Amino acid sequence: MSQPSSTAVEPQLSYDPALPISAHVDQIAGLIRDHQVVIVAGETGSGKTTQLPKICLGIGRRHIGHTQPRRIAARTVAERLAEEMHVPLGDTVGYQVRFTKQVGRNTAVKVMTDGVLLAEINHDRTLRRYDTLIIDEAHERSLNIDFLLGYLKQLLPRRRDLKVIITSATIDTQRFAEHFSDAHGRPAPIVEVSGRSYPVEMRYRPLGPEGTDEGDEDISGGIVQAVRELGPTGDVLVFLSGEREIKDADKALRDARLANTEVMPLFARLSAAEQHRVFQAHTGRRVILATNIAETSLTVPGIMFVVDTGLARISRYSARTKVQRLPIEEISRASADQRAGRCGRIAPGICIRLYSEEDYLARPEFTEPEILRTNLASVILKMAQADLGNIETFPFLEAPDRAQIRDGLRLLEELGALAAPGAGGEATGDAGRRRRPARGPGDTSSCD
Repeated sequence: MSQPSSTAVEPQLSYDPALPISAHVDQIAGLIRDHQVVIVAGETGSGKTTQLPKICLGIGRRHIGHTQPRRIAARTVAERLAEEMHVPLGDTVGYQVRFTKQVGRNTAVKVMTDGVLLAEINHDRTLRRYDTLIIDEAHERSLNIDFLLGYLKQLLPRRRDLKVIITSATIDTQRFAEHFSDAHGRPAPIVEVSGRSYPVEMRYRPLGPEGTDEGDEDISGGIVQAVRELGPTGDVLVFLSGEREIKDADKALRDARLANTEVMPLFARLSAAEQHRVFQAHTGRRVILATNIAETSLTVPGIMFVVDTGLARISRYSARTKVQRLPIEEISRASADQRAGRCGRIAPGICIRLYSEEDYLARPEFTEPEILRTNLASVILKMAQADLGNIETFPFLEAPDRAQIRDGLRLLEELGALAAPGAGGEATGDAGRRRRPARGPGDTSSCD
């Protein structure tokens, strides 16, 4: 619910010297002043997410939109920003996610999911309410992020006053820089900020042979063994593929009766109150069982150790069954490195991988962007709902195959899900025409 504020509280802008980005504040501020687009790249924990809005406020930007890929991240980032700036949440700093909005008339930094910003394009085509946009965690390359990056590329020549800051882990940053090249073909500047303050020791503890009926038990048992190996003190962050796997590991750890140890889950379907418990002060050791929402979007405080199962649920379209599935798959090397980077921030850390080093080295370098593993009919329908224009000429970072686009259009027209372009006899077979979704229930997943 929106909570307008009648009097503004003056925000306090200071930068934690312990955060690596703090050494680059003047450099980043200068680049934002001199360029329309700036890429800020850094490892997990570098301070990009919380310090960039303050840098923008410090150089006079007053209407900042700050996107996050997940609702839990949007809420916690807004709360953290408000705390650091000593202002009430909903005053200078507010947030909006699906079904919840806490902003006021004095809000200068609005943290939101990327789906919320995408939905705003429907009624604010030039995004006039913002003078600055921070697109956080762009390396995740979700559909929403790719839609926003393409739309902003089209918008920037018409909004010369708009500043855009793209943040990414140190993953393929040159692609973002080249995507936002200026009129002279010069790529956007990249600022790299280091993230990990202390070394992280990698340990490989592969589980038993794959393909056995005891696969889930092997993972839970491997987690218990890893937690025991890490000793009796120091918080542990365990990455698992999903909610069911978290519950299995939770039971195994409780049955192990580890002394002075609290086990806590962290996944998207938990209530806000349950999610907030992870960030509260505590005594004793805490073992947090998390999905990949803790990989980049959230920084769980006090983590000394990481246990990585090397698995995640990754949305993927099956051309054979014509169904969008959510199978458990091995993560990429980049994702594994992100997970390992969650420790080594407050002291030397240890990451135990429940797979072999050979397995790690054989994995793909990056996770495939969502648009390349999604049914294009779904992509086309979402673009039509957001009124993003012609899919064939839309400036994606990586454009889908044209033949697959035509197949997607044909399927939607056969299903009656997409109205033919124009009512005056325009050819429906031309994929270059703008189409609108037919009347009927829409997929709201892009407005998270």
